[in-house]
Amino acid sequence: MDGSRIIEPTQVEIEVPDDLVRRFALHAAEHDRRGEIGFDNLEDLRKGGFLSLAVPRNRGGGGITLRQIVKIVARVAQGDPSTALILAMQYLQTAGIVASDTWPEDVRGEVLDSIVRSGALVNALRVEPELGTPARGGIPATRVRREGGRWLLSGRKIFSTGSSALHWGVVWGATEEDVPRIGQILVPLNSPGVRIEKSWHQLGMRATGSDTIVFEDVEIPERYLINFHDSRSNPETPALATWHTVVVPALYDAVAHAAREWLVGFLEGRVPTALGRPLSTLPRFHAVLGEIDGLLLTNEALLDRALAKVENGTITLVEAGQIKRLVTENAIASVARAVEVTGNPGLSQDNPLERHYRNVLCGRIHTPQADAVLEGAGRSAFETVR
Repeated sequence: MDGSRIIEPTQVEIEVPDDLVRRFALHAAEHDRRGEIGFDNLEDLRKGGFLSLAVPRNRGGGGITLRQIVKIVARVAQGDPSTALILAMQYLQTAGIVASDTWPEDVRGEVLDSIVRSGALVNALRVEPELGTPARGGIPATRVRREGGRWLLSGRKIFSTGSSALHWGVVWGATEEDVPRIGQILVPLNSPGVRIEKSWHQLGMRATGSDTIVFEDVEIPERYLINFHDSRSNPETPALATWHTVVVPALYDAVAHAAREWLVGFLEGRVPTALGRPLSTLPRFHAVLGEIDGLLLTNEALLDRALAKVENGTITLVEAGQIKRLVTENAIASVARAVEVTGNPGLSQDNPLERHYRNVLCGRIHTPQADAVLEGAGRSAFETVR
């Protein structure tokens, strides 16, 4: 399926209000210190109608395009990237459900209606303690089994972004059969047998609530068993992997832009006694800003290229992965440069730059990761030669 057709196009321009971004930024440090989801931010997004924007317009949503998703997520990320990541997953998983040709229509409608009606949050639950990310292969230990007339789900998923804020989990699991089949299991996360273990104690993106969700004999209606295939097949909507490689790095690029804005303000306001004028007057710092702006300009070009090629259906997973890797590394390098030239103030928890640096480093852990991207690109080059 053409990735550009996941969500129907619309001419409606949707802006994230400046005061909302400022409010998110004002409370970002508190959410970070506590390591808890910004439920107040999510409620603001729900009231503003943002949580249902990826639902098609003919189903009551906003019908936004990939380009609009990138713009909205990046804008929210300038205020609070943890909230933006939960929103990004909401949009991506909604898009995957809309585009899938394997989801039963009644189940699809149930999920989309709940998003429009109450702003229900949804995310995929894929990663496991032993397996790691399914992008690297393997059969999940999370299993669904038939017992009498019931289907029961057991297992655990780590790095579950949104966790306690989610209403729906799209669980990547396998059947408990002699030859396991892999598929998606839709789970209402308020079901008996579902519990959350606080396990997200990371350096950055601390307010994403990416905790462990545990399933203990959770009864699953048969209609919620979706798209089961043999273990060599990926049950997810094919275009979704490409969309991830555009939306997620755009979020971390936005973190780098927020860091740049802070640096400019810091240099303009810092007047050392011995100098008698702002640091912003020194050529040394002009060069640093030029270097940072060059990295961010490169990111803008890369993201524009990715969006254009997704829209016309010509992007490959190899190229998309390279763009994700390059944008992420440029964003990290940009923030690192700001930290380097500001010394102690840049590393102080009294200033947001320290938090921006911790957050932007997390861009590397998202699939596809750099080693897999580079190996895939090299392999593709040799295949092209042959």
